[in-house]
Amino acid sequence: MFKVQVIDSGEGNHELLCHDHESLLDAANRKGIKIPYACKGGGCGMCKIKVEEGEFERGTSSKAVLPDEERAVNYTLACKTYPKTDMKILIDLSKVTHSS
Repeated sequence: MFKVQVIDSGEGNHELLCHDHESLLDAANRKGIKIPYACKGGGCGMCKIKVEEGEFERGTSSKAVLPDEERAVNYTLACKTYPKTDMKILIDLSKVTHSS
């Protein structure tokens, strides 16, 4: 099980525990932390987050909503992200600028 520090400038900081084969989105939902989502299949892009620290495995997702340039700088979709170490993630991306 991995400890995930969740940084959300709108709602404050939270911490959750994520099981080995559990997505960040499912762990956040279980803890009551709101990450927007629609499909849970890697196609809509609504659950996009930025990994600030830690290692993770990324499942299959659409390059239309998560292009290679974003993947290279640790943007990922919470529904398809599985922690491999303790992590720190940013879920409020409204104030973050990135290339897309």
